[in-house]
Amino acid sequence: MMTALATVSAVEKQGAHYHVQLSCEQQTSCSSCSSQKSCGTGIVTKAVGNKSLFWQLTTKNLVKAGQIVEIGFPERSLLESAALVYLVPLFMMMLGAAFGQLLLAPLLGVGEGAVILSAAIFTAGGIALAKRLAKPMEDKSKQQVVLIRILGEPLV
Repeated sequence: MMTALATVSAVEKQGAHYHVQLSCEQQTSCSSCSSQKSCGTGIVTKAVGNKSLFWQLTTKNLVKAGQIVEIGFPERSLLESAALVYLVPLFMMMLGAAFGQLLLAPLLGVGEGAVILSAAIFTAGGIALAKRLAKPMEDKSKQQVVLIRILGEPLV
């Protein structure tokens, strides 16, 4: 189980349970890396800034807005969505390159430009397909979030 620290945004009582909305900033290891000034990922992280993630869960424990809590979610759903997001566009790019090389270029009598264009179009289609397939997986993983422990009030 993967864990993360989150801040309670809102709490709504529903019978004996509490429906809790959480937010947390996506953490990267770039700030502690010695190569952050020359690394492309570090530069992009600085330019884009931290991304906030939002979660919801239902619990019996009483929590208040502003509290810091530790949440957990299954690693499997994260690994499945990461594989989908990376592998579908990659597979589509290879399929598009093969289509361009074996069918499109000989049929039209053109060179590498058709192969590159075909691979780019298939990659764009793969990205769109991966987004579409990842949405239900993301919704499912958001339902699997559990409250591990309440850490207390933030240090301001």
